[in-house]
Amino acid sequence: MHKHLPSVTIILVFGLLAGLCFVSPGRATPKTKDAEQIVQPIPPPAWMKPDQFKYIMEGRPDPFVPFIEPKVATKINPDEIVEEKGNLTGMQQFEPGQLTLVAVLFTDGKKMAMVEDVTGKGYILTKGNLIGRHGIVSRIDKRRVVITETAHTRSGKAIISTIVMRLNQEGDQ
Repeated sequence: MHKHLPSVTIILVFGLLAGLCFVSPGRATPKTKDAEQIVQPIPPPAWMKPDQFKYIMEGRPDPFVPFIEPKVATKINPDEIVEEKGNLTGMQQFEPGQLTLVAVLFTDGKKMAMVEDVTGKGYILTKGNLIGRHGIVSRIDKRRVVITETAHTRSGKAIISTIVMRLNQEGDQ
């Protein structure tokens, strides 16, 4: 009989431990069946009451708009003329349309032309002078000055145009 005693003791100890696990301390059971526990809901705090909270949009940013704006992809036109950076000096500050040819001079085999701006101030042009953003004086004849403008696009294509300034004779308008 003593042989089975340790196994019975172990079973009883495990049974007691299992029973203690399912009984929670601090929970009292009603002493009578007539007494029922009445559970009342806890009222929400004052800041959570729906009739007291109103979001005023005036003067505030929209909370649903992202803080960081995505970069807008722009289409690059390969035929767009690229302006060269740098300071414009001398006659580069004037476009040919802003000048009037008033005289052409031939001295010692050198050809020169005199032009005026809109204020009446005069300037001397010779072959090879830079004029405007893209122009160069390419030829001076008896009655005209030929300016060749070369502009470059984003794709590297050169756009060449020719501007002719003519000398007005007396009586021409």
